[in-house]
This record gives sequence, structure tokens and C-alpha cells, in this order.
Amino acid sequence: MLSIFVGNFLWSNTGFGLLRVIRDLDDYEPRYDPTVIKLSDSLDSEPIEETTSNISIKSQSTSNRHYSAAYFTSAYKAGKLTPTEVITGLLDQISAEKRHSVAFLQIIPENVLAAAEASTARYKSGKPLSLLDGVPVAVKDEADLDGYEKSLGSSIDYTRKNGGTSWCIKKWEDAGAIIIGITNMHELGLGISHPLSTLPRTSAHHYTDTTNNNPVKGTPLNPHNPSYYTGGSSGGSAYAVASGLVPIAHGADGGGSIRIPAAYCGLYGLKPTHGRVSILPTKSLATSNGVMGPLASSMADLELAYRILATPDPSNPTSSLFNPPSSPPSPSSKNNRPKTLGIYNPWFSASSPEVLSACNAALDHYTSSLSYRLIPIHLPHLHSAQLAHALTILSEISSGTPPSLLPSLSAANKILLSVGALTPATDFLLAQKMRALLMSHLAWLWNEYPGMLI
Repeated sequence: MLSIFVGNFLWSNTGFGLLRVIRDLDDYEPRYDPTVIKLSDSLDSEPIEETTSNISIKSQSTSNRHYSAAYFTSAYKAGKLTPTEVITGLLDQISAEKRHSVAFLQIIPENVLAAAEASTARYKSGKPLSLLDGVPVAVKDEADLDGYEKSLGSSIDYTRKNGGTSWCIKKWEDAGAIIIGITNMHELGLGISHPLSTLPRTSAHHYTDTTNNNPVKGTPLNPHNPSYYTGGSSGGSAYAVASGLVPIAHGADGGGSIRIPAAYCGLYGLKPTHGRVSILPTKSLATSNGVMGPLASSMADLELAYRILATPDPSNPTSSLFNPPSSPPSPSSKNNRPKTLGIYNPWFSASSPEVLSACNAALDHYTSSLSYRLIPIHLPHLHSAQLAHALTILSEISSGTPPSLLPSLSAANKILLSVGALTPATDFLLAQKMRALLMSHLAWLWNEYPGMLI
């Protein structure tokens, strides 16, 4: 534990106290739960059938490196491969190569092979469960999976005493997916953010140290370039997909932990709406920030994975309020959808020249080839909002981590959680007022520009 003097100094040095001088917050009530549930277009509409049969997935690999879910299911149906053959070869490959095995914290071969044999039998009888049946997937060490240990990438045992599998992961299992194992992650999913040295403190631009550098469990390296990290905190899952071991993996995100490794590894990642994906009986350490979602090597596989993960959970008071994910719009309706991109120019202009050039080229493509229009937008108090987010997530995680466990953590997380534990209740409430302010502003923007992508 840090001394009170050192802890208070570090807390003050973060700038968290800046929230106290923002008078705009006086007009807002604290909002702790960020869940927003879209109203049905029609009160009489029927819930969408819980099926993935209408997803259009092309039966081909997305590159020489990646096999899609449809590649596997098509090969199984044609009798060219069986799930047992695929999984046996995959387990052999992972165990034979250190660069692969470090991405996994636990694999139980007999469980994996039993699931593959059951899937093989279903295909033999012509009764696969879904488009995910027999497809190898991986699960981050943040979900619960019956029979497996959970450590959140640390040396602490977070395994549920009563067992059980997270609802969203159980939906993958129910669809026939074959879980290869539990993947590595940045310890507790926590890294340290710093202002870029070339920008003034008030500019609100940060880089992150959530790299998936894990001194406790080992560090998977970026499959595209082993001199680089995978990004974190879902780095093991990102490695498993980017290396071509699996087409789909599970991740979790409270501040970029799906989106960062997806960007580092050239993948597709989705942080779903808060409360959309049920994780019961798993307890989140970052209740108002964290969600679980998929990473994939193609948009089609991302959609497939998400639609099954997001099956509403009748025992979850929030998840049960959502409809199942809707069917993709028809081609005719797509032509009538708003095509608006909201651009926060100060964020763009802070990019390095090569990044800015690539982003501008993408925007030129959207406007000239896809008929999007660009709308300059303003995001108020963005630097302070980042502070409010950091204050909130550190407070949440530290409240769920008893001081007796801190000596088991790496030095960086000892400091982070010790500092988070010193947050006064008044400052925590100010951070929730900042959340309310930003959500109100975003609601106004989307009312002005329906369907806008930011």
C-alpha cells in the first residue's frame, strides 16, 4: 500500500481535481448507469427470431492468413473436413509453438476435443446447431467458463466458487462453437494513460500503455510484427484471431480493451452498448464501464459472433429489456439511411502526419465514392471527460479489489488501484455528472443528425 502522503500526492497529480472547477456540471445530476435502450419502432412489433440463418457470409477466407466461420461450416457440410480434424490440428499447432501458446492461459484438451466430436456427430447427422457450429473460438480471461480458472491476467484467483459460465459465452456454446481455451490479457485490464508530450494538457489527447505486456502470465506479440505489442487488454484474443488460429474471439472493454487490440492487430472489434450483452453470473469489476464483445477477422464474422453473444438474458434485468439484434437492413432501405460522419477536428489534427493522411484518404473515399457528408462537431470538456472516465473506472476496480490483494499485483497496478481507492465520494459524483453532460450532448447531436457516425 502507498503511504497516505504519497497516495494523495499522486491522486492530485492526475488532475482528477480539475472536475471541481467546471461550473457546467452544476446543471447536471450524476448519472452512474449509462445504459440506453432503444425504443421499438412499433409497439406491436414481435421480437426478432433468435436465429442467424439470415446472415449473409461469403464462404471464403478474408486473406491467406484467415479462415472465416463460413469456410469451416461449408467444409464441414461438404464433408471435406470435420470439426474433430480441425480442432486436433489446431491444438497440436498451439502446443508446438511458444508464440501461440503464450496467447492462451489455459486449454483443457479433453473438453475441447469432446466438443469437437459432438459437433462432428451433428454434421454427420445433418443437424448443425447454427452457422457457428464447429467453429473454433477463444475466450478472454475475464469471462467465466465452467471448469476453467479465471485470473484476469494476474496471479490472483478470480474463479467463481460456484462455477458457471458467463451467459454470453454460454450462447456461443449453445450455438455449437468450440472454445479452444482462455486467452491472455493485460493484468486486470488496466494500463496508464499519459498526455502526449507535444500537446498542451488541456488538449485531451492521450496515448495508452494498455499493451498486453504481462510480466505475470507472459506477453503475446503482434502476429504482423513481433517487434510490436498486440495492444490490450484483450491482447491474447486479438493474437488468436490475427494469427489465424481462430476467426472469432471474445473480448471485454471498459476503456478501449477491445478496440485497441483490434486496431493494433488489423481486426474488427465491437464494444457493444452498455448492458446489451449479459455476462451473468460473472461480476464486473468495472460495472458502469465494462462490457463484453467480439473480435473477428471479418465484418461478417463480427456480426455472427455479436448476434449470438447479444441474445437477451431473461434473468438479467437490463439485457432482458433489449430485443435480439435486428436483421440487416434490406438493400433498398440502406439507400435511404442517413450517411453522415461527425468529425471532431481537434482530435484529427493532433494525429501524426502519416495517420492524418490515412484518415483523410478514408474520409475522401467515404464522401466521393459512398456519398457520405462530413459534419464538424464539438465534444465539450473532452480532456475532463477522460479524467472522469479514469477516475470512475479506477474507483470501481479498486473497490472490488481488497487491499490485501494489492501485493499480488504488478507495480503499476498497485499504484493505480491505491490511487483509485483515495477518490473522495464528491469527486466520484462529479465524474458521473460529466458522464451525464456528455450523454446529453451526444443525444442532442444524434437528434440533430439521425444515424450519424462519430
